[in-house]
Amino acid sequence: MTSTIRPTVPADSLFGPANLPYGVYSVPGREPRVATRYGDHVIDLALLLDDDVFARPSLNAFMAQGHARWVEVRAAITERLADRVPTEAVHDLGTVTLHLPFEVADYVDFYASEHHASNLGRLFRPDNPDPLLPNWKHLPVGYHGRAASVVVSGTDIARPSGQRKGPQDPTPVFGPSTRLDIEAELGFVVGTGNAMGDRIGAEDAERHIFGVVLFNDWSARDIQAWEYVPLGPNLGKSFASTISPWVVPLLALDAARVPVPPQEPAVLPYLRMARPWGLDVDLTVAWNGQVVSRPPYSAMYWSPAQMLAHQTVNGAPTRTGDLFASGTVSGPEKEQRGAFIELTWGGKEPVTVNGRPRTFLEDGDEVVLTATAPGAGGTRIGFGEARGRIVSGKQEA
Repeated sequence: MTSTIRPTVPADSLFGPANLPYGVYSVPGREPRVATRYGDHVIDLALLLDDDVFARPSLNAFMAQGHARWVEVRAAITERLADRVPTEAVHDLGTVTLHLPFEVADYVDFYASEHHASNLGRLFRPDNPDPLLPNWKHLPVGYHGRAASVVVSGTDIARPSGQRKGPQDPTPVFGPSTRLDIEAELGFVVGTGNAMGDRIGAEDAERHIFGVVLFNDWSARDIQAWEYVPLGPNLGKSFASTISPWVVPLLALDAARVPVPPQEPAVLPYLRMARPWGLDVDLTVAWNGQVVSRPPYSAMYWSPAQMLAHQTVNGAPTRTGDLFASGTVSGPEKEQRGAFIELTWGGKEPVTVNGRPRTFLEDGDEVVLTATAPGAGGTRIGFGEARGRIVSGKQEA
């Protein structure tokens, strides 16, 4: 007879029945498999649901089954967790290793916060009366990133080296970045994509977006500043991006939907929505254990659906496992800025971290992103964390 157990969670848990995020875990001697988090329990979904699609090292096969299947499985998990479950399916969170939850097929980073874009415009173009470039309120600006350097929370981040040219340098020099930064973002995981030549409409995007992760787009500002004109970020961004190990289903975030800020001028038809929705997600940025910023995702100008619609409007295909990120999440207040270049105003206004004035990241620094959002029934749901520590990188040319 199979042994069973009834896992329980505290009423105030951020990982109760209103959440049920997806991740990939392993225990010693066994291959990684798909699970959900229930309180401080990790529940093996292949054993819970008797479905081999979850006996795999990534979420991709399940995500590819489509929106109707996502709805069905979420209901099945909820039903099973209300009863006794096989004991062998339940693990304590502290006894498992968490892995990258999905195979990242492609990655695009957007620039969807008006507050962030305006702050950087004021920093980089102080003589321009309009901090936003002319295209910014007409389309979600983005750039293509590097999928291979997306890593799971807890992975050390090697300080990148590259070309940089300071104001006093007569010619560019090569060396490790001295202005290493973060970008606190949300990442959106594409569950099912579109064929080449087709497009995903803004109103249909939520049927293609499987879920949401925390996303830290580490940024070497000095390398980026020298390289990005005229074609945009490259080596200053491509060395590493950290995501949380738990993918919160978009289905769990219905209670977190909020209107986006007013979009003026009116957007073009392919970006129009009857009710453009953002998400009421409160992020927290901790630097060496000290909270230095609380960016509100609800302040973002462009919606996730508009970002995906724009990404495919030219007929570009998307695939299961594609990831697109929001760009830095920043609010109107200084303590809501999601990047240190903003928070310290380009390094001119240091913040005090554990008694020391700080501007950019030093070796040994650790940054942890966390977030919560409203869940069903008046609960709060969590996203886990995106944690990374800076270590010294290779410096020879």
